Amino acid sequence: MDFSVVHSDQAPAAVGPYSQARWAGDLLFISGQLGLDPDSGELDPGGVAGQALQAMRNLGAILLAAGLDFGQVVKANIFLTDMADFVAVNEVYAGFFEEGSALPARACVAVAGLPKGALVEIEAVACKPD
Repeated sequence: MDFSVVHSDQAPAAVGPYSQARWAGDLLFISGQLGLDPDSGELDPGGVAGQALQAMRNLGAILLAAGLDFGQVVKANIFLTDMADFVAVNEVYAGFFEEGSALPARACVAVAGLPKGALVEIEAVACKPD
């Protein structure tokens, strides 16, 4: 079974003892992504929608580094510091998936806080296509 690490310079480097993503067989587990600009390391200044957009772009960069795209995402988890942001984040998230396609399973929960004062964090699991 493949347990290799995936890294993209187009997404923020891990800020702790973890990998951006790791294969476990045909499944790719992508660590939670904040709305951090990969060059500056700063949160997107566009509020929760801007941070969600950058988090999804970061996920996309990691998927690309693994040879995948959003069509292979099978599960996502979204963490919000305020559930009132659900609609705004959901609109951004939906824009990364093809209309009419099989959408990933997903959870969205409110948390007391996120690293760096972020408003949203998104993690995903993807699967190699047959």
